[in-house]
Amino acid sequence: MIKLAIVSPCYNEEAVLESSARRLDTLMARLVAEGKITEDSFVLFVNDGSRDSTWNIISALHRANPRFKGLDLARNVGHQNAIMAGMMTAKEISDAVITIDADIQDDLEAIPRMIDAYAEGYDVVYGVKVQRQADPLLKRLSAQAFYRLQKKMGVNAIYNHADFRFLSRRVLDQLALYRERNLYLRGIIPSIGFPSTSVDDVIAPREAGESKYSLGKMLGLALDGITSFSVKPLYAILLLGIIFLLISVGIGIYVIYSLFVHTAVHGWASLMLSIWMVGGFVLIAVGGVGLYVGKIYSEVKDRPLYHIKDFLD
Repeated sequence: MIKLAIVSPCYNEEAVLESSARRLDTLMARLVAEGKITEDSFVLFVNDGSRDSTWNIISALHRANPRFKGLDLARNVGHQNAIMAGMMTAKEISDAVITIDADIQDDLEAIPRMIDAYAEGYDVVYGVKVQRQADPLLKRLSAQAFYRLQKKMGVNAIYNHADFRFLSRRVLDQLALYRERNLYLRGIIPSIGFPSTSVDDVIAPREAGESKYSLGKMLGLALDGITSFSVKPLYAILLLGIIFLLISVGIGIYVIYSLFVHTAVHGWASLMLSIWMVGGFVLIAVGGVGLYVGKIYSEVKDRPLYHIKDFLD
């Protein structure tokens, strides 16, 4: 048996938190009865600077049932950092951690299979989405595009895997050594290199409320993942520069030819076209390099990922 911690980040999740807690409590009681986890296994809800009554609900759950613990962050630090805060707190008092979002759209029946895989010798078990019809069409399409883009950019991430995963204590100890500010766990964890496998994860409809992971946040996460693990965008800028150079050479040849055959038209079209092309390329190049410089800037400051305001143990 293992002492298991289920870590669940929460941001304005008052609509689903009590229902999710009941489902997790039922599952853990069953796992205890089956001899898979110890009686003192627990659920750690991480309040990521919620502006609603999420922390009050977590506190009430803790008072009613010692199986529920709470971690209150001083401010909103984002989904990835909130997960990291929960894992680093839980690893000190548990043998393994499973991370799952508070809306519990992931398949809870995958958790026993994760524990079984750990018993077989796997330190990392990924929940891989095999069916996500419950997600809105736009989210499904954008997620699939995101995973494909990651692969093309050379990011070592698991296709159709988000943040529903099992990690053993020794993986968590290695993860604690990663001190980067631009945290992208979906790329970091596969790079650690311990034995890993996956289980099927069928996404269920959200019971209440709305997802806090907007399209903008998804795009931001995609950008973080790509720029934190790949330099291919810089090579793409270089390639774009070569293409533009070849185009400008072609334009120059055409201008010289027009002068010789006396077909040149005095005007501004070619001039403006050249200015816009070169200007656009320069802005793209500066912006791409700026993304990496900005990440270097945030990394060298080495500020804490989060601050803990309260911990309900």
